[in-house]
Amino acid sequence: MTYALPQSLAELEARLAQDLLWLNRPARPWVEARHADGAEVLDVAVVGAGLNGLIALAALGMHGIYRVRAFDRAPAGREGPWVTYARMDTLRTAKELPGLALGMPALTFRAWYEARFGRAAFEAMGLIPTAQWMDYLVWYRKVLGLDVVNEADVTAVAHRDDGLFELTYRRGDANHVAFARRLVIASGLDGLGAPVVPAVAQRIDPRYRAHGAEVIDMRALQGRRVAVVGSGSSAMDNAASALEAGAARVDIFVRRETLAKIDKLAGIGGLGTRHGYFDLPDADKWEIMSEAAKATTPPPRHSVLRVSAWPNAHFHLSSPVLDLVERGGAIELVTPKGRYCADFIIFATGFGIDFSQRPEFSAITERALLWGEAYRPPPDRANPALALSPYLGPAFEFTPRPGNPDHAWLSHAYCFSFPSLLSHGKINSGIPSVNEGAATLANGIARSLFREDRSALLEKFHAYAGSELTGDEWTDADAISPIQSIGSRS
Repeated sequence: MTYALPQSLAELEARLAQDLLWLNRPARPWVEARHADGAEVLDVAVVGAGLNGLIALAALGMHGIYRVRAFDRAPAGREGPWVTYARMDTLRTAKELPGLALGMPALTFRAWYEARFGRAAFEAMGLIPTAQWMDYLVWYRKVLGLDVVNEADVTAVAHRDDGLFELTYRRGDANHVAFARRLVIASGLDGLGAPVVPAVAQRIDPRYRAHGAEVIDMRALQGRRVAVVGSGSSAMDNAASALEAGAARVDIFVRRETLAKIDKLAGIGGLGTRHGYFDLPDADKWEIMSEAAKATTPPPRHSVLRVSAWPNAHFHLSSPVLDLVERGGAIELVTPKGRYCADFIIFATGFGIDFSQRPEFSAITERALLWGEAYRPPPDRANPALALSPYLGPAFEFTPRPGNPDHAWLSHAYCFSFPSLLSHGKINSGIPSVNEGAATLANGIARSLFREDRSALLEKFHAYAGSELTGDEWTDADAISPIQSIGSRS
């Protein structure tokens, strides 16, 4: 039997509409509307409309929770890293993964790509081109009708006496306010922090340096000497981009004696880990993530080859940067092996949790329990960076510090971004398992809203008088004939 594949996006969207109809999705709305200060209250406000923000909106809608809206500081079509600072040519994950599909084949990247370019093109493709992944996300948002406010910079989140969250966001030249019963922080790798720049970077003028997560005009590096500090995927992508832009020389400085080769977390990948990681004892979670942090995640082979293919690319191993000195309009990098000159330095040194860098969430982070407060690891497994991770509940919800019953409302705020890694594993930190993460989040929020509305639901239950039967479906035999004992003789 040959299956007729959609031959265009219009056909694919018709197939998706049919799938949703067959599945009776999105579900019938069930959350009662509320108003505050004359404005409609959102059931859920989502900060961030990248990959995690979009699938959070979609999953909540599938659960019949419709008053949901995301706020993202980026212009439409530029949310997340994909066409801004993600400088890889392709994604790192397998093209066959379902991605944001939520169990619906017509929502997969593969379905979208084949509808646009054909099955043969998909089969010939190695990895997903990054720009086309962004095109897919734009389509995903459009076809599901997801509610996103772009160019909206959330500047403050407060919790009100009536139990609502009040979001203040800047859009254009004006401040705006939105109210919500639940809040989801889905703002990516720096969701509760900022890019990490080593202290040594402060010794030089900012015009000589940038973090790999910044927007960098690579064309301006043509003919210049570029130093890249770091050894992960971002370091390779930035080095390759500089080389491809015509940099005269690129030096990559690596602290370790070799590039990382083994992704320890890949050894426990799979559905078992995705569904079971949260239930592990705290000691096991800490052991897994602390050892993974020590080993670090290796860059993909193709990313390293993209750099090493250039004769003017130079790897310096066992070369931490000890000092930076401005000299003659350039920078001198000092390492244990020598001194090297560069015109510009890119720090591909990752992201860190630092609540002071995200003051908009201080009402939550100042009260939330941290892993360093909830669990004390053995001395040989101490990790101050991991200790700053929020200690989250089963649906990504923040938990208050013990002895603070007035802070129980923290469970109405959810960390659906990278800082959830220690509590939940990789269930929401990438394309392979974000479906499971979104289902966990949406299930938890649905339960929370239902539980909070229990009084109103009981009132509706007791007041409900809709009759299934009208009374004309049967006849009372005794009402039309004399009553006789069953089995008596006439």
